[in-house]
Amino acid sequence: MSKIIRFIFFGNYFVGILAVALTLEATFQLRLPFNSINYYLLLFLAPIVYYTYAYNKVSNEPSITNPRNQWYFKHKKFINNSQIILFALCIFLALNLLYINLNNFISLPIGYWMAIIIIIIAGGLYYGLLPKSFLKFNLRNTGWLKAFVIGFVWACCANVLPLIMLKIETGIGYHDSVLWTWLFIKNWMFCTVIAIIFDIKDYPTDANRHLKTFVVRYGLRTTIFRILIPLLIIGLISLGIFAYFKGFGFPQVFFNILPFIFTIYVAYSMHDRKNIMYYLIVIDGLILLKAICGIIAMQFVK
Repeated sequence: MSKIIRFIFFGNYFVGILAVALTLEATFQLRLPFNSINYYLLLFLAPIVYYTYAYNKVSNEPSITNPRNQWYFKHKKFINNSQIILFALCIFLALNLLYINLNNFISLPIGYWMAIIIIIIAGGLYYGLLPKSFLKFNLRNTGWLKAFVIGFVWACCANVLPLIMLKIETGIGYHDSVLWTWLFIKNWMFCTVIAIIFDIKDYPTDANRHLKTFVVRYGLRTTIFRILIPLLIIGLISLGIFAYFKGFGFPQVFFNILPFIFTIYVAYSMHDRKNIMYYLIVIDGLILLKAICGIIAMQFVK
């Protein structure tokens, strides 16, 4: 069981589950048709390849203090082979989507193309995956901005990509800009908070690298009580205002605020030292909780 847990969380398979879960939540909330199985498979596999490649690059030496680094070093051959297989599957799924929907893909409006380009650039810059001859800027090295970029990429994954794929696969557009904008910002801020909490784990490394994340710049206590908890409280207030004007019933409000309450509790508890598995299971698990609660809340919409 321990090996299976490490495989799922160290191997980033849980990240793929989160990408699909957030997308399904947005699909329910926006009352959109579901995308194809082909797209959901690609959405599951692409983050696994992306995050594994990025972390595998820095795991060339064994580490006594980093269990995930140890796991990557120990299973280097398996990871390299699985990356080849998963990347090939991603290419096959992407080409299949392109082949089936070629006409709609070519005729995408310019706004959709701009969104695709922005997402690709943000994702590439975050881990410095773009060729250095093209652009040396790496968003991970910008300190406090890093968390917002992570949140932005995840919000795009949940709220922008499904709309693009819906346009490609069915030709259907989405026009409720107020609801979409609010859900996008909510996902962006929630995932940003999760990223800031993750920075607490990397505090010693970031401090040695002079990477001015929130926790390095302001300290742990200030980050928790003056950044994380206020952001979450603002999210709760905005949720209440939005729910009031949209006429949400009690079950909808309850299930939507539940992830915020749990995240406030987790943020408050971060003054105690946590191990890597706590971050990967509990902290990332808050995103899964948010997605599940969002889907359940929509079942009470008349």
